[in-house]
Amino acid sequence: MHDLTAITALGGIAPQVDTVGEVTLSEIPDVALASVAARTREESTCAAQLKALLGGPPPQAGRAKLGEPYSAVWVGPDQWLLSASFETHEDIAAQLKSKLGDTASVTEQTDAWCCFDLTGPDVHAVLELLCNIDLTRFETGHATRTSIHHLGCFVICLEKGHSVRILGPRASAGSLHHAITTAMASAL
Repeated sequence: MHDLTAITALGGIAPQVDTVGEVTLSEIPDVALASVAARTREESTCAAQLKALLGGPPPQAGRAKLGEPYSAVWVGPDQWLLSASFETHEDIAAQLKSKLGDTASVTEQTDAWCCFDLTGPDVHAVLELLCNIDLTRFETGHATRTSIHHLGCFVICLEKGHSVRILGPRASAGSLHHAITTAMASAL
């Protein structure tokens, strides 16, 4: 079959965008994701190779390295979730595996996660209703794993006080979207 049409995590042809007041929730379907876990006794070699890919050291606990063509989020000791534009990195896991070789285990994660960007001056008011992040300390480049509506999610601060990226399980994209839009309506 060659007549298939790709759909977003929310089931649409085009990404969904919701605005309440000055806060906008945008579905971001064009993100390629791969997990990278340094192999035993290859941690420093893997970190050095990631440093070359990211233009700086891989992020430590509670941090993200935002950049082009790759961004990375720390997910555990010597483990990261890397992202890039889907348009240029559709095969992100294979691309990373070719660069990291046997220093890391790399797995494709693109279809496992949905991605939403929440932007606007009242982002903190919305997040306060959704999760237990200490927003007074949540700066640009900070990242954490938290629960939103009983779903394990990553929240990444793209711009302090104005923009966050939320990654959640793709199978529950509708529930996550509903939780965020409900919080937007309640907070604003």
